Amino acid sequence: MLNTVISETNPTLPPVLIAHGLYGSARNWGAIAKRMSDTYRVTAVDMRNHGESPRAETQSYADMAGDLADAIPDRSHIVGHSMGGKAAMVLALSHPEKINHLVVADIAPVAYSHTQVHLIDAMRQIDLSRIETRGDADRQLKPLVTDDGVRAFLLQSLDVKGRRWRLNLDVLAQEMEDIIGFPKVTGQFDGPTLFLSGGDSDYVRPEHRDHIKTMFPKAKFAKIPGAGHWLHAEKPREFEAALRAFLG
Repeated sequence: MLNTVISETNPTLPPVLIAHGLYGSARNWGAIAKRMSDTYRVTAVDMRNHGESPRAETQSYADMAGDLADAIPDRSHIVGHSMGGKAAMVLALSHPEKINHLVVADIAPVAYSHTQVHLIDAMRQIDLSRIETRGDADRQLKPLVTDDGVRAFLLQSLDVKGRRWRLNLDVLAQEMEDIIGFPKVTGQFDGPTLFLSGGDSDYVRPEHRDHIKTMFPKAKFAKIPGAGHWLHAEKPREFEAALRAFLG
């Protein structure tokens, strides 16, 4: 079973499940989940091989979708970002009865060419025996990952006291081709679907829309101006407002 962080347990509220992206965790979504718990029963999960969830030998989307299916009651709203968005799409296509509204954040059901293995290589080069503070890790990582935002994001998955990454780096590297790809899935999800993208991101392109519509015929598309791929972290208030407007 996946590790979960539950922001609201009131059984009378409609359930929302949040699935994070590659190298993320439920903790990344804490602020948005807590604010939305005034209206929804919000659960964020650590995906397999991330956070405190079990370590597994695969990172396939069929397996990740199965994990999510076990984590939610039927007729849940589901929000998935990047890798979590692909897993949520596979879940919606294979088990449409589980999903009420589907929100896919800055990803399309297509294969991408930009591998993320270089970030695993960077994390592997950190000498964890010399880490006393997160600042120590940041100084080691900075020459390898120069973008401050990406570096801060990765360091959220570092257990400083335990001197370990809360990521199964070996399996994530091994499964990278599947992670940046998208499986051949039959079926269709004809429920309400929102593809919410960062205005400065190129992950969801105009040429993807026809393909998306074949699987998600009720798909709507929206962008958050000034946001990139990590739109929920860069523009959390705008992201929250878009979720409320769509789910409400």
